[in-house]
This record gives sequence, structure tokens and C-alpha cells, in this order.
Amino acid sequence: MTPSGAATPRAALFGTSADPPTVAHQAVLAGLAERFPLVLTWASDNPVKRHRAPLAVRQALLAAVIEGLGRGRAVQLRQDFSSPRALQSVERAGLAFPAHQLVFVVGADLVPQIPGWWRVDALLRRCTLAVVPRLGWALPRDGLLPLQRLGARIEQLPLQIPAAASSALRRHPDPGLVPPHLLATLAEQRLYGFGRQV
Repeated sequence: MTPSGAATPRAALFGTSADPPTVAHQAVLAGLAERFPLVLTWASDNPVKRHRAPLAVRQALLAAVIEGLGRGRAVQLRQDFSSPRALQSVERAGLAFPAHQLVFVVGADLVPQIPGWWRVDALLRRCTLAVVPRLGWALPRDGLLPLQRLGARIEQLPLQIPAAASSALRRHPDPGLVPPHLLATLAEQRLYGFGRQV
């Protein structure tokens, strides 16, 4: 609680490779905007992935997804938070929004990787971890136990997210997996296998 007795405002933090952004990214951001007064997102380089497009291109695509949501200031692109290390992103968000409780959002498919992240203990002390379900990826019954043993505060968000993975889209361009307002840009710039025929 704040000194005035009001609840501490919460900010959802959603870093993503956005390589490329899909309808799943769009659904996550829209769902977070329904549950949090402030959603902060950024495109980042994942140290365990080889990215198809430069970070600046992915940032621009993510910005277009945000614009298409029409949520105003509730969803903000904060590219200044971008880092290959989650803790650094969370620390930057904390400096920018010191009065907010930070909630770091991840897809369920990332949960098994988190215990191996850089300085994970410090990360889990700094924020709440929110897990978003993903169609086609069943979190094992005890899948959260390793994080709980590390002291994680975990929320499971009941969002309905389409089964649209960037990795699948990179292999097989499918206009149905892309937010419609991105298709022209992908085609014009010949990104991810999309051409002017899309």
C-alpha cells in the first residue's frame, strides 16, 4: 500500500524477441492491458536465439502492433528497457517507475529456462513473475516448483493466447499468424518470407 492507503500501482513488463510479432504477441499485450493499468514492452535480443531481423526492425514492428491496439498510454513501447538479460530490463523499469510494483511476464514455454537465467535470484527478488499460458505448450504439473524454491512470487494469468509462434512463422510464412496491419510492411520490406503477393 502507498502512504495514502491506495494500492501500489502495478506495471506489466513484457520483453520479447518479436522476430516477428504474431497475433499471439498482440493477444498478450491486449490481455495485459485489460488487467494492468500500465503495460511496458520492448523488443530484445535473446542470447540463446539467432534473430532473423535486426533489433531496430523488430522494434518498429512491435511499435506497429502497439499502435494497432489503440490502447493509448496504457501500453507503451519502452525500448530503453531492452537488454539480453531480464534482470537489467527489470532494473531499468524500476528506475523509470519507482512507485510501481513490477510484474515480469513470460510465456509458459520459457518457465523451464528461467532457473538458468543470469542472476535469477536477484531477478525474482525484484519482481513478481506472471506466467501466460500458451496453446500447444502444457506446463507440467510441478513445472513451477523450481521457481518457487528460488523464492519466486508467481501469478498465472488466465489469458487466451492463439497458438502462433514466431519460430513457426519464420519457417512457413502464414498471413493468418500476423496482425493484419503488419502484412503490408512485411511484404514491402520482404521480411520473413513475405512478398508483395501477400
